[in-house]
Amino acid sequence: MKTALKILVFGTFFTFLFISCSGGDETDALVKEGGSFEISELAGNWEATSASFNDGNMMSVNIIDEGGSVSMSVQSSGKFTLTIDPSDRPAYTVSGEMFWEKWEGKYYFAIEWAAYPGDWDTYGATLTATTFSLNGGFESGEYDFDNDGTFESASISFVFVKV
Repeated sequence: MKTALKILVFGTFFTFLFISCSGGDETDALVKEGGSFEISELAGNWEATSASFNDGNMMSVNIIDEGGSVSMSVQSSGKFTLTIDPSDRPAYTVSGEMFWEKWEGKYYFAIEWAAYPGDWDTYGATLTATTFSLNGGFESGEYDFDNDGTFESASISFVFVKV
């Protein structure tokens, strides 16, 4: 009887484990190719011609229009460093990694910011030979609108040219 009980308990456990691990749903896949361009095509240095942050209420800023600058250096792996230099305060740098999130057969451009490891946001992104555009919805970025040392959630919109 003890052997039959062990077989029943372990058999149930392994059946549960097998069903839990085998997915009927397609899981997220983080890849560097398969989207509308390969992530390695972004390798190089970029300067922003437009760099906007918007809090969705009343705060909005375009760093370039206000006399600042934004530059980005991208490795072929998709790792990047973004330097934001507003005209009214010291420059600061953020970094992360770009990739494609494959979900349900579609590819979505995504960024995992270094400040938030293991978490990523998806963005609208287009690339031509010399221009890279990046747009994200609310909470896709952060900016210290009132320069008090606290970054607020914001949507972002950047247009870069390759230098």
